[in-house]
Amino acid sequence: MNINEYDKLSPSEAIIYQNILKNHIELRPLSKPISTIGGADISFNKNEETVYAGIIVLSYPDLRIIEQVTIIGKSTFPYISGLLAFREIPTLMEAYEKLKNKPDLLVLDGQGIAHRRKTGIASHFGILINSPTIGCGKSRLFGSYTDPENRKFAESPLMDKNERIGTVLRSKINCNPLFISPGNLITIEESTEIIKKCIGSYRIPEPTRLAHLLVNDARISAGEETNIGKLF
Repeated sequence: MNINEYDKLSPSEAIIYQNILKNHIELRPLSKPISTIGGADISFNKNEETVYAGIIVLSYPDLRIIEQVTIIGKSTFPYISGLLAFREIPTLMEAYEKLKNKPDLLVLDGQGIAHRRKTGIASHFGILINSPTIGCGKSRLFGSYTDPENRKFAESPLMDKNERIGTVLRSKINCNPLFISPGNLITIEESTEIIKKCIGSYRIPEPTRLAHLLVNDARISAGEETNIGKLF
């Protein structure tokens, strides 16, 4: 399906498409070491059509900025939990295609397989670009878990009944945990370890933290207010 036709889908058609997409997810060990890592963030007001997307590319593991891109797009797909990728991906793909340096792995602010149909934005986008992706969400979308201990890098499994679908990671003491799940072409264990290596002084891993700052700069430049102070 052409991503430019996502706006034409009804919610029920989008769910049908997700059920098709999930059959194309491949979770397996990385095929090669990574030397660059990307962070992607998308922002919009749920009652407006404007979508802001940003991708930042960093060296890995030292996390130096190599490249960054922002795109302002439009979407008329409705704001529905579990289907937000249909609002976000067309503009995000514009940003990705504009990159001169495609990252070896992309971390997205959202979910991978930790989704009712295993097709969070990291899985959906990872299938489209045929590249390793990780979803790192600030809150739970789907699955059950036990709170990890209140110590740095304490973790617990995120479960869908008897199947593990991700990791709940305490990145900082006295902070809410992160919800990490593989998107495509990577394992749960690798996803968790890579996110740990990307934690700096903040709760959020550097790739998506910097992508969030990038997107907020774009919104400010466009004359919008942001809630940047609530995330860190």
